[in-house]
Amino acid sequence: MLQAELKALWEKRGEVTKALTVAAAEGDRSENAEYIYRKKELREIDRRLRYLQNRLPDLKIVPIQQQDSKQIFFGAWITVKCLTVKTDTVAEATYRIVGPDEFDPDKNYISLDSPLAKGLLKKTIDDEVIIHTDDTELRYVVIDVNYTSPDIKNNNNE
Repeated sequence: MLQAELKALWEKRGEVTKALTVAAAEGDRSENAEYIYRKKELREIDRRLRYLQNRLPDLKIVPIQQQDSKQIFFGAWITVKCLTVKTDTVAEATYRIVGPDEFDPDKNYISLDSPLAKGLLKKTIDDEVIIHTDDTELRYVVIDVNYTSPDIKNNNNE
């Protein structure tokens, strides 16, 4: 996933560099909005490229060893039910505990460093987890723990 991002950034950098060259040829750079924008975009791309190039060599793939376990560890898919439900929240949700570089709210991947993940680690089914935020106490109960993606489980049942 991060290597795909690195490849895409290098491609985008080439496009931005070409656009920057065209913008620079238009004349006065101090009042050239396109030039200023492209310089900023190039700096952001270069910053992310440096980060990925420094980080990728240190990353390690962690094998899942607790596949039959009902205890929560790194890589687990956890279904929890919120016991402190408000009218605008979902009562039940499924999350996967991943590393800090992998978290993705759209996929329900939560970072190992998040308060919820920290509270869930080493818990089992039917355990209650209490998460304290600045002014709220959130209570969850663990409904399911699995080390296989819910998508794969659902496809096998069809």
